[in-house]
Amino acid sequence: MLLTIDIGNSDITLGLWSGSVWQNVWRVPSKTDQPELFFGIRIRDHFSETRLEPSAVRTVVLSSVVPALTDKIRNVIKSLFVQEPIVLGPAIYSKLPIKVLNPYEIGSDLVANSMAAWHLYKQTCVVCDFGTALTFTTVSASGEILGVSIVPGLRTAIKALSQNTAKLFDVPLEIPGSALGNSTITAIQTGLVFGYDGLVRKVVTAIRTELNEEIPAVATGGMSFVIESLRGFFKEINPNLTLEGLKLIGQHLQP
Repeated sequence: MLLTIDIGNSDITLGLWSGSVWQNVWRVPSKTDQPELFFGIRIRDHFSETRLEPSAVRTVVLSSVVPALTDKIRNVIKSLFVQEPIVLGPAIYSKLPIKVLNPYEIGSDLVANSMAAWHLYKQTCVVCDFGTALTFTTVSASGEILGVSIVPGLRTAIKALSQNTAKLFDVPLEIPGSALGNSTITAIQTGLVFGYDGLVRKVVTAIRTELNEEIPAVATGGMSFVIESLRGFFKEINPNLTLEGLKLIGQHLQP
């Protein structure tokens, strides 16, 4: 079995690949103030609940955009699985079959997304990752990362409104029934849902225009299903795309 770990700003997502399927996908909150023991117990409990032995894991691939958690999770991996994980970063990018843009600047999760998109779709495409940030990563048919665009994610935008505006507060991110907000909650929902629908379409259209090619857009990330009106816009919504990329990297480096 192969274990992939994606440390994001909101959650740590773990995917266990066995044979030809994702046997389990788990999430643990990205709490930087928690000690290694907290994460070790949570991960061990997930294995215990599914009656899986950590010793069955042959390879662990780790991506992190939260430096404060990288070493903690790395130490947990060495303790639980008795092995050093493959940590996705500049040191191994030259070993991958894709060309990484600005290796010391780009997030490792975007590299994993690119690896998965290049392998799965076999054509130039743009990956829209709906996480703490909403990112647009364009990767060519030959595996070259052409560029990245970044805006605040949906929940980040809600938090910014609630924290910086006295009369607004945190609201559930749901699709409003009307474009005319008639309460504080629906006003925020309307602005964000319809606004981000237009934002995604505009950014992808600008990328297509610059490349002079009607490239497909694929979506991933925890919030990728929220905006109902965008579902038909994407070639595919694959919530496990980042994990898929990490799995492919692990298989490439340790076949």
